[in-house]
Amino acid sequence: MEFQLEHTDRRTKARAGRLKTDHGVVETPIFMPVGTMGTVKTVSPQELWDVGVQIILGNTYHLYLKPGLEVLQHFGGLHRFNGWAGPILTDSGGFQVYSLDELKTIREEGVEFRSHWDGSRHFFTPEKVVDIQRIIGSDILMVLDQCIANPSDYESARKAHELTIRWARRSREHFLNTRPLYGYRQFQFGIVQGGIYADLRRDSVSRLVTIGFEGYAIGGLAVGEDPATRNEMTDVCTNVLPESAPRYLMGVGKPEDILDAIERGVDMFDCVIPTRNARNGTVFTPTGRLVIRNATFKMDTRPIQEDCPCYACQHFTRGYIRHMFRVNEVLGLRLATIHNLYFYMKLVRDARQAILNDRFAEFKTAFLERYYQGEPPE
Repeated sequence: MEFQLEHTDRRTKARAGRLKTDHGVVETPIFMPVGTMGTVKTVSPQELWDVGVQIILGNTYHLYLKPGLEVLQHFGGLHRFNGWAGPILTDSGGFQVYSLDELKTIREEGVEFRSHWDGSRHFFTPEKVVDIQRIIGSDILMVLDQCIANPSDYESARKAHELTIRWARRSREHFLNTRPLYGYRQFQFGIVQGGIYADLRRDSVSRLVTIGFEGYAIGGLAVGEDPATRNEMTDVCTNVLPESAPRYLMGVGKPEDILDAIERGVDMFDCVIPTRNARNGTVFTPTGRLVIRNATFKMDTRPIQEDCPCYACQHFTRGYIRHMFRVNEVLGLRLATIHNLYFYMKLVRDARQAILNDRFAEFKTAFLERYYQGEPPE
């Protein structure tokens, strides 16, 4: 994988780059919509292209359970199965297993868990997670890691960090000793852990870089810590991560949080926020969020956003979309999702242009001033 760092903003650590995969080039900074089960909920691959999506995320844990590896291999991998021709990143399933609480057991060899579908027992090792992602055929594979909640005590964070490093070493060795199944290259990212402890984060980066990956993710954030702590830990990581590799902050997805992380030198993001909020009737605009289900929009003849060129805004009113939600029509979910994804793609596209123009700080300030007109910061 070739990552070309095009420009770093002269007043911040914000970066613009190009990430080249065999399924296309991704311009960074970039937001990746989450397609947990092999689809970004309610929208088609063509609609993703139309709003400017360049890369999507799939989930190893969920795809392993349904449709299962036999089906995915029969179809020749996830790209051919779901019709998305662009790059795909798959997470390792570590966060999903972390979320299972009492349904999991973690030990040195790997993690045992029960399916949330039927209670059946399964066991993930670092090597097996690589094999699963080979069958999925994602362009970017994540290593198995241990994620813990924040705040956690130092010793718990240290143990999870050490286990993640040992798993990363095994993952990398197995990745290098296996080959892609479908004729195109795959690349592997390591995951930085260490909780809210700067020394653990720096040690994690140092040891992962020694192992050597094509890119590096910052994991274990957006799991309970406050924004200031998250920003501090992001800074700690990006201060020591190699300039020549892409950096991915996992699970961070509010517009203001994405801009905070871009300012600190992060290139890639994923989150369910734009799509999940859309399905719950919340849409994003430059002046804050709108709960489109609310009665205040019943007679509103305006689009969600006056100057937005997305399909939803060009063809439908707030009043109509509210009606779709009130009568439980799927079209409402689809239109809100299309708009939110366009909003997010434009956000990172505008951020990239501001970086190239050495005006990221001004862009961020202006965006947030306008955004908070309708929505005060939390």
